[in-house]
Amino acid sequence: MKKILFMSLLSLLSWFSCKGAEYTNLDVDAFEQKIADPSVAIIDVRTANEYFAGHLRGASNFDWFASDFIDQIIAACPKTAPVAVYCRTGRRSASAASRLAKAGYTVFNLTGGYLAWAEKRKPVSYYDVETFFTPGGSTVRLTLIKHGSLEVSCNGVSIQIDPVAGYGKHTEYAIEFPKADVILVTHEHQDHLDLSAIKALTGESTRLIMNEAGAAAAGGGEIMHNGDSLSLPGGIRLDAVPAYNTTKGRENFHPKGNGNGYVLTFDGFRLYIAGDTEDIPEMSDLKDVDVALLPVNQPYTMTVEQCVKAAEMLSPKVLIPYHYSQTDLSALPGRLPKMRVLIKNMR
Repeated sequence: MKKILFMSLLSLLSWFSCKGAEYTNLDVDAFEQKIADPSVAIIDVRTANEYFAGHLRGASNFDWFASDFIDQIIAACPKTAPVAVYCRTGRRSASAASRLAKAGYTVFNLTGGYLAWAEKRKPVSYYDVETFFTPGGSTVRLTLIKHGSLEVSCNGVSIQIDPVAGYGKHTEYAIEFPKADVILVTHEHQDHLDLSAIKALTGESTRLIMNEAGAAAAGGGEIMHNGDSLSLPGGIRLDAVPAYNTTKGRENFHPKGNGNGYVLTFDGFRLYIAGDTEDIPEMSDLKDVDVALLPVNQPYTMTVEQCVKAAEMLSPKVLIPYHYSQTDLSALPGRLPKMRVLIKNMR
């Protein structure tokens, strides 16, 4: 009888603790169901090294031990978005969940953490993910795969940009990603156009959209020229914009009028994927850019100085340099103090 009373008291205390912190503990299966909702922000509160050793698909990394942990979350996630947190065992994430709940978030914590998730052989990923929100509250997840390869998802629509399976680091698209609703190819160079990756991502209703030379190399696809616009599934707008070299002696790398950059508009949120380009004057025509991905792979695309000029023309809220090979990007954040600059592993 004493044992039963003790266990009942322990259970009651546990319930009041969670109730007081205003977050919900979920086991692996319930957590998996919760994060299947695309409106939920998935947050890995482990260290960066733990995160890159394997994490839940779609999870963004915010280290619980960072002195500005809460400030980072508030800057990235509106309080209207439900938040699902996890760590290695569930201890750090429980602390994070309590803090986030007190800050006004609706929070779900994974009991047992990543170890419990892995023990049940649930899917994991090794790519960095950044999560953004549209003015209407929809979640936009940007998966930074490698070099020029990206995935963007919003409201269940998956868009792959320049998927390449064997460039820089190994990617098994057929295993690691769902069939794409849309595949965008900026131009025909082999580090942007890979027929094997396209085949792995293509389902019955996948739309393949590319520049004219890319379509010729691929043997088909919808062609977009600079200045064209299309409507994509989920009410997403796609605009093809110029991408080319201007520096003398580089014009043949990416001639004017051939390749595309792309602007994706999700419910008022604008994502600019520049493709292979320098800081061309047409960038000044792009307005209200929320996130810009700019290539910094001299001499084929931009120098660091050109990237700074391009960012100043665009004035995005967030700049993510990509396709940068061995270029040293360490000076960029200091050169652009008015915008959030994210240096990711996009060699």
